[in-house]
Amino acid sequence: MRHARSDVEIARVFANREFFDSFEKTVEDYARWAYRFQRNFSEKLKDRDDIYLEVRTSEERRKRKVLPPRVIILPDWDMYDEDRYDEEQARRRTKVSVKRGRKDRTTTSSAAAPKKGVRS
Repeated sequence: MRHARSDVEIARVFANREFFDSFEKTVEDYARWAYRFQRNFSEKLKDRDDIYLEVRTSEERRKRKVLPPRVIILPDWDMYDEDRYDEEQARRRTKVSVKRGRKDRTTTSSAAAPKKGVRS
């Protein structure tokens, strides 16, 4: 009888171990999913200008520790200044490419035409 009881207890222990091993894996999977979900949600809420605030606080800490700055923050700088600068550069590039196209056409047409009074 004792032998039968010990076999039942051993079977119960193995069943519990199997259950809790699979349960632990499930909990870890859900924790991993929740972490990813929270991180993605936080990224969606993050503002583009938040990096400016992070850099500013980091530079203030470095200043308190009397360390040289890694980044120089421009006064009165705005994120939209960068956008305007990029748009302006794009317009300049298109103007230059249009001028080059005109210049190339005039030089190729004059070079291809034979000159008067010159024998080849």
